[in-house]
Amino acid sequence: MINRITDMPPSKAALIVGIAFVVSVFIVTIVDDFLLANFVVPGDTAALAGDIAANPERFVFAAIGYLLVLVLDSIIGVALYVVLKPANKTLASLTGALRLLYAGVLIFGVLALLFQFIDAYDYASIKLLGYIFFASHIFVLGYSVFRSGYIPRSLGLLLIIASFTYIVFFVDLRLSEPLAVVIMLTMAIAELALSVWLIVKRKSLPGQSIPGVGGAEAKERAHSRFDV
Repeated sequence: MINRITDMPPSKAALIVGIAFVVSVFIVTIVDDFLLANFVVPGDTAALAGDIAANPERFVFAAIGYLLVLVLDSIIGVALYVVLKPANKTLASLTGALRLLYAGVLIFGVLALLFQFIDAYDYASIKLLGYIFFASHIFVLGYSVFRSGYIPRSLGLLLIIASFTYIVFFVDLRLSEPLAVVIMLTMAIAELALSVWLIVKRKSLPGQSIPGVGGAEAKERAHSRFDV
């Protein structure tokens, strides 16, 4: 599967990123809003532990759904590497690797919780570690997009800003509800905006590397065409 994606042209990889993200958002909504709250994103661990004990069947369905989301995250990570590789292979590799690390850590946590090797509190700690990788991924993704020359810089800036909003999962900032909603929307909109752009504009992506990562003339032409 990975080799088949890495051999794809960027236009097809962009389509995979967009579709996989939209599908994952749909599944996450079902899991976290209708099956088990606090299972996908860090939240009230005590409430999660109680829900798992009270609804073991629902927990199994939630775990299966979340594992599917994490598989999609892995696919997104590889596809983003293909999309960003023409601009800078090193940044593209780091972007993909961080998303794969996030998915790998969370897959381990979900399976360990599912088979009762750990409890909900251990899972919460693993989940926070995974989100450190994810926040780092979003930051590097934003920087890679900003530097690419063929994706709007505004999307890169939005992703970089969104990466810092994940601090709410690591530090108890005691935010007001309106501000918390704004932060959550920023997280969601940043990736969604990139995914929609990749689907709509996928045919404008370069099919080969931009000459010399520093290729000033080529990058300037690309910026003037796509910068918004």
